[in-house]
Amino acid sequence: MKIAIIGDFHIPTRSPKIPEKINKKLKEESPELILCTGDLIQQNILKKLEKIAKTKTVKGNMDRITQPDSVQIQEQGTKIMMIHGDQVNPRGNKDQLRYIAQENRADILIHGHTHKLNIDKINEKILINPGSATGAPSGGRTRSKPSFVTLKINEKITIKKIYEEKEEEETYELN
Repeated sequence: MKIAIIGDFHIPTRSPKIPEKINKKLKEESPELILCTGDLIQQNILKKLEKIAKTKTVKGNMDRITQPDSVQIQEQGTKIMMIHGDQVNPRGNKDQLRYIAQENRADILIHGHTHKLNIDKINEKILINPGSATGAPSGGRTRSKPSFVTLKINEKITIKKIYEEKEEEETYELN
């Protein structure tokens, strides 16, 4: 199963559009499922994602569209949970994110909100933040590099970080 993880678009409030390189790369990756961490702002962004693959999204703190606060899926024995991340204070607090994963018995917790691409493995829990698809600034801060992540689940978990200008791949194992 190949899953694309993307979010924090903020179109048109903080960014005018998805950068063409990110849009092209997302299509080239041919995911079977897209998981979106929210802050779409507009319904038409969701429609664009749905043209690429089946899409599940959570509601971001800036969204005015109706979406759930969390999504949970099971894939090949791996439990994945997704939240936007505004439930955590301060932003991106890894201890709180790990606790959410633990309390929900999730092997992988996907979150956004910080706009910073980050992957951590803490106490057998994998925390994935795909960053911002547009490079939109987070809460008035500086812009980030546009990014998203792909996740392949089979015997091992392979995570590819995709930036506008480069790619990096990492492999993780769950016990």
